[in-house]
Amino acid sequence: MAKTDNGIRICQGLLILGNVVIGMCGIALTAECIFFVSDPHGLYPLLEATENNDIYAAAWIGIFVGFALLALSILGIVGVMKSSKTLLLVYIILMLITYAFEMASCITAATHRDFLTPNLFLKQMLERYMKSDTDNNNDKQMTEGVTKTWDNLMLQNQCCGVHGPLDWQEYTSAFRMTHNDADYPWPHNCCVMNTRSEPINLDGCKLGVPGFYNSNGCYDAISGPLNRQAWGVAWFGFAILCWTFCVLLGTMFYWSRIAY
Repeated sequence: MAKTDNGIRICQGLLILGNVVIGMCGIALTAECIFFVSDPHGLYPLLEATENNDIYAAAWIGIFVGFALLALSILGIVGVMKSSKTLLLVYIILMLITYAFEMASCITAATHRDFLTPNLFLKQMLERYMKSDTDNNNDKQMTEGVTKTWDNLMLQNQCCGVHGPLDWQEYTSAFRMTHNDADYPWPHNCCVMNTRSEPINLDGCKLGVPGFYNSNGCYDAISGPLNRQAWGVAWFGFAILCWTFCVLLGTMFYWSRIAY
């Protein structure tokens, strides 16, 4: 088939368009994953303490894949315009490698979403919040991170515990070991605060008087952002994979019809 044939020109145009879309998707994927790993909601210490932060690993892979897709889309456009078998062969091989990385990122983000259960965060909160005795520096850093994160969560979201204030009453916790029940039935951050971040009525909060303490749990404030970001990384990645698969097939067909 001659390179000047109309069919070849149409194929070239479609492949160039396909690679332009891939490049734009690569930029968007990189931006999305950078937003995720920047931890805008301050929840990373909770995942780190679970010793399973693979969702963040998936986002880091997504950043690499985004840059790779942008670079390869440019290579693909140049290879198509020049009808170079060598450039297109390099493009196909590298794109297949990138495709495998992005597939791993998507699967990791999608599957580990189910790992974020209320009991996971409840167990972690009870064991690490304001824990006084730590085993080593790493344990101390994780404990401090969990404590700080929970303090911020309860203040910013007007919530208490995972399911509610009764978490601090019904279960044994590191917090209870160092705080007596009369003065601290739950952390003071569970109290309704004034504009100066002080309890509006500490005694009412201690007694559990409605209106003076936050009765709702914090699980939605944790799982909501993490699930949204995990689904974003996973399903946007799957959409990119579907589009890239079609472009790859077209490129392979075009490569096979180029004359030496």
